[in-house]
Parts: sequence; structure tokens; C-alpha cells
Amino acid sequence: MLEVMVDKFIFRVEEDRFYSHEGVWVALEGGRARVGLTDFSQQLNGDLAFASVKPAGTEIKAPEVFADIETVKAILELSSPVTGRILEVNAELEASPELINEDPYGKGWLAVLELNRWDEEKGNLLDARRYLELVKEQAEAEMKK
Repeated sequence: MLEVMVDKFIFRVEEDRFYSHEGVWVALEGGRARVGLTDFSQQLNGDLAFASVKPAGTEIKAPEVFADIETVKAILELSSPVTGRILEVNAELEASPELINEDPYGKGWLAVLELNRWDEEKGNLLDARRYLELVKEQAEAEMKK
């Protein structure tokens, strides 16, 4: 896992994933992808109060909205970084949306999608090192506000 410290905050980035500029991670699982909110995004937006993901069976085209997240600070519409069909939604989030804050790269995942256009779309995503650089820039900019 990669880490960057900005002021007193530590932001973590899993090395085995791809990342959208908007803070959604993609972990490949064969012809499928598990997606979730990054550590930086969940820290930036605060404690989660509610998470709603479109239901299994829904066809999603990148960058359509596939989930809504409500935090103490904001309501976010999350754009899917990939095109495909939602196969599974993390049912635990209905009762425990805080899993995204507690374990964003593990138990806090949002959905599993069957990939339709991975070869075309992977070039739009960042690898872990490039995403870590973006996190550092964005965190430093937030500190100046």
C-alpha cells in the first residue's frame, strides 16, 4: 500500500487497483471489476450517513452515475469509471454505510460490475502512483482553503 502524509492526514492508495480522477477505485477480478470510494475521497467528505448503489442488473456506461453517497459534509453522485452491468451490490452498506469510512478498500466496496469495454476504458484511469500524486496535490490544495 502506498501512503502520503499531508499536514496531519495520512492517505492510503492500494497498489493493485486503478483509479478515476473523481476518487473511485477499480479492482479487476477476471472479466469483472469491484469498485469503491477511495480513502482520500472518504476522508475528504467525512462520515458516511447513507450509500445507495443502482441495483444489480443495471447497465452502466462510464461516466454515468452508479451510486449516491451522503456524508455529514456533502451529497455525492459517483460516476462509474467503467462500462458494464452491475452484478452485485454491497448489501452491508444499507445497514452500515460507515464501512466505507472504516475499510474503503475492503468491506466498504460498492459494487461488482461485469466489464464490457475494459480495453478501451482502462487508459482513462490512473495507476496507484499517479493517483497518489493527484491525492497529494488535491490534499495540499484543500489545506490552503
